[in-house]
Amino acid sequence: MKEKVILAYSGGLDTTAIIPWLKETYNYDVVCVCADCGQEEELDGLEQRALSCGAAKLYIEDITDEFCDNYIVPCVQAHAVYENKYLLGTSMARPLIAKRLVEIARKEGAVAICTVLLVRVMTRSDSSLQSRL
Repeated sequence: MKEKVILAYSGGLDTTAIIPWLKETYNYDVVCVCADCGQEEELDGLEQRALSCGAAKLYIEDITDEFCDNYIVPCVQAHAVYENKYLLGTSMARPLIAKRLVEIARKEGAVAICTVLLVRVMTRSDSSLQSRL
């Protein structure tokens, strides 16, 4: 049985292209995870795209309610705005997305969690860093 890696998956070009790269480079089964924070139509066709590029599975996790209740509302109550202009919605979602990635990694028995940023760093680094993934 192949080892599994969890990929934080948006469905964009970068995360879609990384699926076959992880399979070919590390011989992983790639399990994609998309956190649905309310993207709606951006999720259309996501599963077909991930599977057609070689993903073993795709989870689309609806985190909208938890995101609003436990992240957005407290930030609004704390008046956490950037330059007194706007909320940092994307950055607010990252801790919850990371939490969900870890939960799914444990459920799937994955050996690693991968993000596009991590792969960019790895491809620019020496082989000792790559071997630690």
